[in-house]
Amino acid sequence: MAAALKGLHHFSAFTAKASLNYDFYTRVLGMRLVKKTVNQDDTSMYHLFYGDEKGNPGTELTFFEMPMAGRNRPGTSSISSLSLRVRSDEALEYWAKRLDEHGVDRDEVRDRAGRATLAFRDPEGQRLVLVSDEHGAGVAAGTPWELSPVPQEYGITGLGPVQLTVANAQPTVAVLTELMGFRRKGSFPAYEEGQPDVIVLETGEGGSGAEVHVEERYDLERERLGRGGVHHVAFRVEDEEELRAWVGRIQSAGFPNSGFVDRFYFRSLYFREPNGILFELATDGPGFDTDEELSELGETLALPPFLEGRREQIEANLKPIDTKR
Repeated sequence: MAAALKGLHHFSAFTAKASLNYDFYTRVLGMRLVKKTVNQDDTSMYHLFYGDEKGNPGTELTFFEMPMAGRNRPGTSSISSLSLRVRSDEALEYWAKRLDEHGVDRDEVRDRAGRATLAFRDPEGQRLVLVSDEHGAGVAAGTPWELSPVPQEYGITGLGPVQLTVANAQPTVAVLTELMGFRRKGSFPAYEEGQPDVIVLETGEGGSGAEVHVEERYDLERERLGRGGVHHVAFRVEDEEELRAWVGRIQSAGFPNSGFVDRFYFRSLYFREPNGILFELATDGPGFDTDEELSELGETLALPPFLEGRREQIEANLKPIDTKR
């Protein structure tokens, strides 16, 4: 039998400009580029992984580069916002000033699900929320990189709640609770007047690193995914044995799925829930230091062994990113 999911593993989104993306997430947000690689299903595009000091599971924010992608059109059947954890309410004060200094579009600090939060947008319109762990963290956070431009006490420590926006919440909530083992934690008022409360679900040890927020919106069209949009959310499983148990569980429930997939840095399973949002289950290991020294993560193009023989061709199709400025 498959064990409970441990929490959030990673988020994967789209960018049209890898260099702009790298500048913002490392130099403004202070995250570490822990792996510069390619989309294993389409090696013509970069896949960039940002995280804590070593890219621990639960800290990874990743981007596929699609240079010709149109702007994301928000709507239903979407992963509508991503959260990043910080240690304290005081850290949000630091971030409000830092975002202003860098000309970042942001909101005011507000309460979401009982936590202080600060919402903002990256240069391509990606919707992000900084969330304070001051009043109960739940699943353990990561450790900010000591060489980050952001002081460690204010640094981003991992992934916080992910928000799903759907036209009908019931089937999505049913999959999360009845199939995937999430628990109902409560709800909080919707951001738009007249809309249903946002449902809060949690798994594993709970807390901000293990929550899904489900927003039901009757008034929106379906999302048109593009740059500034989110491709999928991944949830943590302990190891390959657990993942294979989940493969059986998802298949038995009748969901079309990818089956077991070896991503080299972790193993995966993909499937879509009833509203069409792509879910991934991913193992905690082997990790990003499998093929690079910890001190050198992200500095060169890393390719898994099954792509290494095509390195010359792959590199010829990629525009270099300067990661050493």
